[in-house]
Amino acid sequence: MRLFSKDMLRLFQLLQLITLALGPPSSNLSWSPSSDRFLCVTGSAQAKIYDRDGLTLGEFVKGDMYIRDLKNTKGHITGLTCGEWHPKTKETILTSFEDGSLRIWDVNDFKSQKQVIKPKLARPGRIPVTTCAWDREGKCIAGGIGDGSIQIWTLKPGWGSRPDIYIEKSHSDDITGLKFSSDGKTLLSRSFDGSLKVWDLRQIKAPLKVFNDLPNNYAQTNVAFSPDEQLFLTGTSVEKESTTGGLLCFYDSSKLELVQRVGISPSGSVVQCAWHPRLNQIFATSGDKSQGGTHVLYDPTLSEREALVCVARAPRKKSVDDFEAPLVIHNPHALPLFRDQPSRKRQREKILKDPIKSHKPELPITGPGHGGRVGTTKGSLLTQYLLKQGGMIKETWMEEDPREAILKYADVAAKDPKFIAPAYAQTQPEPVFAKSDSEDEEK
Repeated sequence: MRLFSKDMLRLFQLLQLITLALGPPSSNLSWSPSSDRFLCVTGSAQAKIYDRDGLTLGEFVKGDMYIRDLKNTKGHITGLTCGEWHPKTKETILTSFEDGSLRIWDVNDFKSQKQVIKPKLARPGRIPVTTCAWDREGKCIAGGIGDGSIQIWTLKPGWGSRPDIYIEKSHSDDITGLKFSSDGKTLLSRSFDGSLKVWDLRQIKAPLKVFNDLPNNYAQTNVAFSPDEQLFLTGTSVEKESTTGGLLCFYDSSKLELVQRVGISPSGSVVQCAWHPRLNQIFATSGDKSQGGTHVLYDPTLSEREALVCVARAPRKKSVDDFEAPLVIHNPHALPLFRDQPSRKRQREKILKDPIKSHKPELPITGPGHGGRVGTTKGSLLTQYLLKQGGMIKETWMEEDPREAILKYADVAAKDPKFIAPAYAQTQPEPVFAKSDSEDEEK
C-alpha cells in the first residue's frame, strides 16, 4: 500500500469508510500523486475511485464475460488482484485481474480503458495476473503472472503486449508483491513460496539474492523500500505450529543480508507494510481471520509528527461526567413481539416443572387412586376400570374360543344386518360353509 497522505488520521477514517461501504473486502489502496483521490481494489471486477473525504467519484465498467478475446471487452470480467496509481500522472492507473490481463485506465473516463496488456504464456489460456507495479518514473510496468513468471513492459510509442523483460519460473508459487528501486535497475519480488528475491534487471538469468523461510499466507503481502533505499522490508505470516507471531524483516540493500526482525503481532500475521518517506514512520497491518490492526513504528528522534503527537500526550483522566448509565426501558403491556424475553435459566426451570412440556412420565399410583386417577387396585388403566364396572370384561374371557364367541352372533347378524350385507342382499349368493372333518373341531 502506497501512502502519500499528509494526515494519518484521515487515512484511518478512509479505511473505516471503505470497510463499511464496500461489499467485498478491500485488498489494495493507492493514492494519487496529488493525494486528493485514491484507488480502491476489491474482490469485484470493478475498481473504484474515492476522494480524500471518502466520497465515491466513479467505478470502472465491467467487461463482457462471454467474449473470448480480452482485448475486445471494455473492462475486466473477474476479481481484481492489484492496482496502482501512476507515480507521475494523476489521470492514469494500472490494474491487474484474475482474467489474465493488465489494463491502463483514465480516471476521467470510467467506461473504457486506454490499454490492454495480455501477458506472454507458454500455451493459450487464461492465467491470472496476481500483482502489478509501476517503476518510480512511470515508464515501466511489471506484472506477476500465475505461472510463476515476472514480465516487464516499457511504455514507448507503438508498444504492445510482448514483454521487454521475461523472467520465466521466477517463483514456484503465485507472486504477491513487486517493487522497483528508484533507479529502475533492481526489482524485489515476494511470493507464496515463502521467499523474497532480489533481481538485477540488467542480468535476469538468476536472482542476485534469495531470502527463504519467510512464510506467506496472504495474497496482499508486499515488499517495500525505505525512503533512502538503504533497507527493504517485508512481513511474515503465522504458521500453524509456530510459536512466534508475525514478524517484520529488514534487509540491507547493498550487502543483501538480514539486518533485524521485529515482532509486530503475537498471534496475527503481518500482511502489508509501508515506510512513509516524509514522516519516516513504518506502517504495518497485521491480523488473522477474526481481527486485525495497524501498527506504527517510529523513532523518537528521527520521526516527525503523526504518531509522535499521539504518544506525547498523556491519557485523559476520566471524570464523573463521563459516566453514563445504560438506558433500560420496561414496557410490560407491549405486544408479545416487543416484550423482553425472560432469562433462559428461568424458562428452563419453568419447563421442567411443567409435566406436559418436559414429557415427564406419570408414576403409578398405589391404592384406590386420587385426583381423577385410578389406582392399581381397580386396574392400572381407566378404560380397563370402566369395562369392568360395566360388566363387559368377564373373568373367563381368556378361556373362550374366539370362533365360538363370533358365531354366537351369526343369527342376529343374519336377521338384522346393519353395514355391508344389506347392499348385496339381492345380488350376493347365499354363502355355504364347508363342514370341517377335523376331529378336534368336532369335539
